[in-house]
Amino acid sequence: MQWWLWILLGLGLLAFEVATPGGLFALFFGVAALVVGALASLGLAGPPWFQWLLFAALSVAAVALLRPRLRERIAPRQVVDAIVGETAVTLVELQPRGVGKAELRGAAWEARNVAEVPLAAGQRCQVERVEGLTLLIRPE
Repeated sequence: MQWWLWILLGLGLLAFEVATPGGLFALFFGVAALVVGALASLGLAGPPWFQWLLFAALSVAAVALLRPRLRERIAPRQVVDAIVGETAVTLVELQPRGVGKAELRGAAWEARNVAEVPLAAGQRCQVERVEGLTLLIRPE
């Protein structure tokens, strides 16, 4: 494949990434196409079948290795961080290390009691941290 076609493909994929909401897949495929285009322009990319193989390998490697780190850096963690330290109210009795439900900001959340004492239903608790969609709570 001609080097300039790889460059066009890469630019098209980058434009697609910008135009669509945050999947961060086309970005890595676009960069891989640009790399293959640059190598092809220097005569280092080999025959077309090898260029496609190189494109696929670079794309998959970039998605697997770089996407999680990039998403972690740009993910909106402020909302979760703002919940830490707030007061939640248990909706059910929670034994030590037990899992149940607690209300926070008018919504029911999955909650885990991280204290060594049981929590009664209706007891006020402090959010110690958040893991996924589970609040880790202890008594106030």
